[in-house]
Amino acid sequence: MAAGTAALGGAARTRSSARAIAVLTGPAYLWLTVTVLLPLMAMLYFSFLTEAPIAGRVGELTLEQYRTFVERGFYTTLILRSLKLGVTVAFLCFLIGFPCAYILAKTVKGRWREALFLLVIIPFWSNALVRVFSWTMVLRGNGLLERAIDWVVPGAGSLGLMFTYTAVVIGLVHSYLPYMILTCYISLQAIDDDLIEAARSLGAGRLTILRRLILPLALPGIVAGAVLIFVPVIGSFMEPRILGGRQGTFIGTIIEDQFTAVFNWPLGAALSFILLACVLVIFALFAPILKRAA
Repeated sequence: MAAGTAALGGAARTRSSARAIAVLTGPAYLWLTVTVLLPLMAMLYFSFLTEAPIAGRVGELTLEQYRTFVERGFYTTLILRSLKLGVTVAFLCFLIGFPCAYILAKTVKGRWREALFLLVIIPFWSNALVRVFSWTMVLRGNGLLERAIDWVVPGAGSLGLMFTYTAVVIGLVHSYLPYMILTCYISLQAIDDDLIEAARSLGAGRLTILRRLILPLALPGIVAGAVLIFVPVIGSFMEPRILGGRQGTFIGTIIEDQFTAVFNWPLGAALSFILLACVLVIFALFAPILKRAA
């Protein structure tokens, strides 16, 4: 009798806990459904239409948009170019951001750490468009960078950085570098300093400690930063359009053109979902690494 009463009480508590979880998480899931899932489903529907069903237009179901992607190798080339851009920017952010995060987490203490941390997050306080246009003042011909180099090395000549692939990479690295620093900082902060001291006491050199201890333990932060950078970079259009000129044609700029200039929403939606599928395939291929990092 007592066992049955206890079982009923446990079941009641379980139902009560489930209702509490549903009440607490329900608004969040509802918000995600309204703001993310429904727009995505609408765009997926648009991708199978001949034209956007707005302003009195009537679209018919078709696979023409996806057929256009397959028949025109131009779009495939742009996706591969965008994926290369994402990998390049994420790798450069790691090369620059990981040492900065290590200094913040393990070397600098007190107010100096707060000051440096403030410098890291300052880019988040300014408008992205302002940051990109500020780079045009630096990279353009006879701009701030060329004047500084000419002052140090007279007659150095023009660098020719503006409206190039390099200019796009510079602008994107500047925009997304804080993500890598912050995620790596969190992982490095969690590493016990006693582990590093123990490795040194056992005779391990700096490179060995970095390769065998610090990098493996900081891998979750590195992977998180790479994902946070890679995904938005491959679909970026503002930095490539402003800094790249003719060299700034990527899949993101083409998608933006379909929605804003050409007004071909079905093709833009189809290209967006093809890009999303490419990202999901890449994540599936690297799933073992991501699981090991987690």
